[in-house]
Amino acid sequence: MFEMISSWYKRRFSDPHAVSLVAILLFGFITIYFFGDLIAPLLVAIVLAYLLEWPVVHLTRFGVPRTLAVIFVIVGFSSLMMVAVFGLVPTIWQQVGNLINDIPTMYVGLQGFIAELPQRYPELENFQIVESVVTNAKNQVIGMGETVLKGSLASLVSLATLAVYLILVPLLVFFLLKDKQEMIRMASGILPRNRRLANKVWLEMNEQISNYIRGKVMEILIVGGVSYITFAILDLRYSVLLAVAVGFSVLIPYIGAAAVTVPVAMVGLFQWGLTPQFYWLLLAYGIIQALDGNVLVPVLFSEAVNLHPVAIIVAVLVFGGLWGFWGVFFAIPLATLVKAVWHALPSQDGEEAQV
Repeated sequence: MFEMISSWYKRRFSDPHAVSLVAILLFGFITIYFFGDLIAPLLVAIVLAYLLEWPVVHLTRFGVPRTLAVIFVIVGFSSLMMVAVFGLVPTIWQQVGNLINDIPTMYVGLQGFIAELPQRYPELENFQIVESVVTNAKNQVIGMGETVLKGSLASLVSLATLAVYLILVPLLVFFLLKDKQEMIRMASGILPRNRRLANKVWLEMNEQISNYIRGKVMEILIVGGVSYITFAILDLRYSVLLAVAVGFSVLIPYIGAAAVTVPVAMVGLFQWGLTPQFYWLLLAYGIIQALDGNVLVPVLFSEAVNLHPVAIIVAVLVFGGLWGFWGVFFAIPLATLVKAVWHALPSQDGEEAQV
């Protein structure tokens, strides 16, 4: 057993470049794991810098100085975000309040629906099981209300954190975009010299992460926008709130789509009951999810979809458990990184593994 492990270690880590690659990755993982909360504004700024690098590069190709291009892009992006926030947040807040006020009515309607089940379906003998499920749901709603109350008491801390983000993140994004090359040179001077494999992985992952962030933002906007149009046409209640939830559900592959289906179906059921409108809602929502998974995702993430769905779900569970939201958001790039690193490490006779 020891000889097998020793042979595997020598085969994979006999090259100093492979050791440097693993050391760099371990340092990065440990830093994010232990200090992720402290450097969260920097992580947000890096994501936004990746997102905004594309328009900055295109402006510089037209002869605009990079510093001026960065200012234009940040001002334009900030303006769009302000319009979106002030346009959506009041509506979402109002619909959240309406939903909370309607929960008791929904619960009474559910009780009435279950009370009529024995008349509609006399074959349901073990009715106590259904009643116990309803009671458990009631307890969960009460517990959710207590959680919301506690969360509202902690909102002052959240507002203070938000204020810090609104000041620090734009500054960090500005300097990350403006001094990108200088920062890369500084990082190169700190990293080990034996980093041929690390450079190879970096060149591959840098382009993939950039495309992934832009593609994910586009997917959120497209899926959320199409969902809102569909819900508005069907005259579904809380259409803005549910559309935003559907849009952000794409951050969690597979699991997010399954989770957001429940509130969409529940609202439709309580609004229309088992009527044709409810089935039209389910059909339209199913078409949106099918087009997202089978058309939009392959177009936006042509390289990432080469990963097996099981590998993606495992990556969501593992990296989400390690780093929370950021682990979930970057689950696909991190899974691709693991795959790229494994292929970059020498396999035998000092040769790199073949894809």
